[in-house]
Amino acid sequence: MNMSRQDTRSLRFGKPASGWRRKAHTLIFESDTTAGRRFDVTLLLVIVTSVLVVILDSVTSIHAQSSGALYGLEWVFTIAFTIEYIVRLLAVQRPLRYAFSLFGVIDLLAILPTYIALVLPGIHYLIDVRILRLLRVFRLLKIPLYFDEAHGLMTALAHARRKIFVFFFAVCILVVILGTMMYVVEGPEHGFTSIPAAMYWAVVTLSTTGYGDLTPRTPLGQMLTSVTILLGYAIIALPTGIVGAELAAGIIRGERDTRMCAHCGTVGHERDAGYCRKCGTGL
Repeated sequence: MNMSRQDTRSLRFGKPASGWRRKAHTLIFESDTTAGRRFDVTLLLVIVTSVLVVILDSVTSIHAQSSGALYGLEWVFTIAFTIEYIVRLLAVQRPLRYAFSLFGVIDLLAILPTYIALVLPGIHYLIDVRILRLLRVFRLLKIPLYFDEAHGLMTALAHARRKIFVFFFAVCILVVILGTMMYVVEGPEHGFTSIPAAMYWAVVTLSTTGYGDLTPRTPLGQMLTSVTILLGYAIIALPTGIVGAELAAGIIRGERDTRMCAHCGTVGHERDAGYCRKCGTGL
């Protein structure tokens, strides 16, 4: 049985046995059908359009001229996304599991700010409730959920999370050491008024950003800066290699993950396997 990654993920929420809920599940969650692909493409276009409305509404001149039309469009999109969210909950056998999943949380974040904005204007200490409207850009987070390539990238990041965490922790230690050394070498008279300020310099220098608001004046400080810049180039390449290795491993795994056991849901079988490696059910 061949399944896309998106269809495999949707089975975690349970597919109804029959009726309109099963048809809705097939349409919304399964992208290997013609109707499912059309639904995904349409939804992507609506998501992008809705975010463009939010962006245009943030432009003062456009908001002054077309605030009413943009506000109406925003409610049209919100109602459409609300209906979609409710149908998604009804089209699975485990609605709570979907509601608390990454997919469900993002869907909720796409519609919640509009309804919150109806309630919060009455609070006197809230100066500008329009800031909540910016949260609608969370709709953009829905887009990668419809691409297997994006799922592959997120899977690679998940597999590399421990290595990335160790790398980040090592960089934090390096920032503290370099910042402390620069504070001792340069001191407050050259703008390094504290160790946190020197740590800021270390972050900017390691990332090769170089704002120039804090610069060393002494030869020793300039030498330390040169070493820090060289370390920065080496550090930038390391996480790229970690994620790249995981992406390559994901491609290799993907060559085996095209089949899924209909009984237990196990993936990762060899291409020539006739039975599930976990429960023994025929593939």
